[in-house]
Amino acid sequence: MYSPLPPMVMKEKSYISNNIYNVYRALILGAFCLGFLCTAGAQESGLTDTVFIIKEVHDTLWLPPHADLQDVHTGPASTSRYDRRVHRYRRHWAALIPTHTKMQFAGNMGLLSFGFGWDYGKRNQWETDLSLGFVPKYNSDKAKATFTLKQNYIPWSLQIKQSRFSAEPLTCGIYFNTVFGNEFWVSEPERYPKGYYGFSSKVRIHAFLGQRLTYDIDPKRRFTAKNLTLFYEISTCDLYIISAFTNRYLRPRDYLSLSFGVKLQLL
Repeated sequence: MYSPLPPMVMKEKSYISNNIYNVYRALILGAFCLGFLCTAGAQESGLTDTVFIIKEVHDTLWLPPHADLQDVHTGPASTSRYDRRVHRYRRHWAALIPTHTKMQFAGNMGLLSFGFGWDYGKRNQWETDLSLGFVPKYNSDKAKATFTLKQNYIPWSLQIKQSRFSAEPLTCGIYFNTVFGNEFWVSEPERYPKGYYGFSSKVRIHAFLGQRLTYDIDPKRRFTAKNLTLFYEISTCDLYIISAFTNRYLRPRDYLSLSFGVKLQLL
């Protein structure tokens, strides 16, 4: 059976409910006033629109307040002298990162040679390579190592129809090759009469002509390289050229060398 609460308890409960209602109403009113003040302050300071800043290399696209898309302006971002120095510093060091690697068979650089290099120029028509080669001992006492500095020039690159293949019908250049070992010399040893040989047995200067075929790898399937190039070269050296002119009985196969190689374009 329901029994009414005592008058004192009913009065206390009513008092508590009124206080909770008053606090709740005060919080709502305070939140409303705070939002109104923030909105008024934003209107007075002119911050009713959103400013978009998009940085693209050294340029900034900005949209001022109260402006539509027709008022978009572009211009160079302001940089300090220190920032410009840092950019130059990083750019110079980044230029030292090799852009490709190569493996070559024969070519008077060793049976096999491996190296890396850099592409540059408006059309990447210039290449500079550094390579280490390996020469088996054959009839000598031990195997030998070689080092090659190579400069390439590729005047044309022609895409084959709409495929991912391109051809470079002409490549040419020079390279300097040296072999490591005490039995080779730059200056003629004293044990020989002066002018007996008249050339260095340690350093050779080569010239070459060749052709290339390049395959541009699908961006979705690239792993380490962006394209792959197969090439061949026909080369000769300074000593072979002199021998060819002074010995009429020599045939082209005696002073020309054929080599093959693979190039992986990394950057």
